[in-house]
Amino acid sequence: MRDALQGLTTRGRSFVAAGFAVLIAAIATSQKDLLRVSILLLALPIVSALVVARTRYRLSSRRRLSSARAAAGQESAVTLRLDNISRLPTGLLLVEDKVPYVLGSRPRFVLDRVEPRGRREVTYTVRSDVRGRYSLGPLTIRLTDPFGMCELQRSFSSRDTLVVTPQVHQLPHVALAGEWTGSGESRARSLASAGEDDAGVREYRVGDDLRRVHWRSTARLDKVMVRREEQPWQARATVLLDSRSTAHGGEGPGSSFEWSVSAAASVGVHLVRSGYHVRLVTDTGANLEGTNLSVDGGSSDVEGALLDALAVIEMSPGESLRDAGTSLRRGGGEGLVIAVLGSLELEETRMLARLRHGSTAAVAILLDTNTWNIGPTARAGHRTDQEGATDLLRASGWRVLRAKAGDTLPDLWADAGHPGSASSRILSATARS
Repeated sequence: MRDALQGLTTRGRSFVAAGFAVLIAAIATSQKDLLRVSILLLALPIVSALVVARTRYRLSSRRRLSSARAAAGQESAVTLRLDNISRLPTGLLLVEDKVPYVLGSRPRFVLDRVEPRGRREVTYTVRSDVRGRYSLGPLTIRLTDPFGMCELQRSFSSRDTLVVTPQVHQLPHVALAGEWTGSGESRARSLASAGEDDAGVREYRVGDDLRRVHWRSTARLDKVMVRREEQPWQARATVLLDSRSTAHGGEGPGSSFEWSVSAAASVGVHLVRSGYHVRLVTDTGANLEGTNLSVDGGSSDVEGALLDALAVIEMSPGESLRDAGTSLRRGGGEGLVIAVLGSLELEETRMLARLRHGSTAAVAILLDTNTWNIGPTARAGHRTDQEGATDLLRASGWRVLRAKAGDTLPDLWADAGHPGSASSRILSATARS
């Protein structure tokens, strides 16, 4: 009863106040008619509260998302299903689902009556220009009487997660030489015709599977030896994302960092769909969650893991790419390397130039952050010489795609298979002039 009285609406409280006022007037004037009016005014909200408080509906709800992932700026439909599993029809129900502010206003619906064993479905849409991971729910239901005197709120406990991913652009297929490498342990790669072949032995390392111990070699050499194993050759690629706050300009969805995240997502998804074994690392040298070397590029979940990781990535406070270089060298330096880079200092450019060796194909998407809006709080040394970085990377065999504010990645990517592309040379000549 206490909860029911606390659930009185503004209308219900107004009736109670008016009832007491009329009651005082009736006592003061000894008017029986006023006394009857006061009793009516007081009884209506109290009876309504009792009816709502004694209501015992058994309801179940489900939430269905059209897609658990939605690109930034894209709408996603959410369907709510409410089942009345009791033997009594419901009264008026006010349904409200809790959603974060960035996804839009809270959806509210009015359900007049749900028959016994009946169901109702309502659909609303959410949209966000800001990537991230957002929680939907819990669903709340407000029980009310026909006169609108009392409302009681009940909540379900279930929640769902919507991941707003960076925008992914469809990239054209280009020929990139030098990206095919084996996935076994020896440097001399061979194409295995069936699963795995023994290609020799090596000394035991911590973490090796004991089932791979080669006992004959262990007895002969008097130290634990394990079998090397070869796997069929496959395409490998490493995507490096420069997330340093000091290397980017602009703010919000229009910043160079958001452009970089979208570019890394587009490249990663393009390579995964092309059958590549993809590794995604940041300037801190750490693999992003779910995208390490143990994930097969042909798996249906790799694309989702890439997008989930990039949906929540933030700028790092680091000022150097040294850790990223260490991570790339630890990975063997094999396969295709795609680097999405912000502003570069001379030492960082030299380090990246040394990472490319042999037949390794390396593509640098170099952002001209001077063309993005740089706020007054940007550091004084932000405007670096991107022309010098471009020339040094090209001289070491990198293919450099210069990007400025307003450029789209598909237009730039068409030149990734052509070292020293015409568009890049025109851009450089324009910048020099």
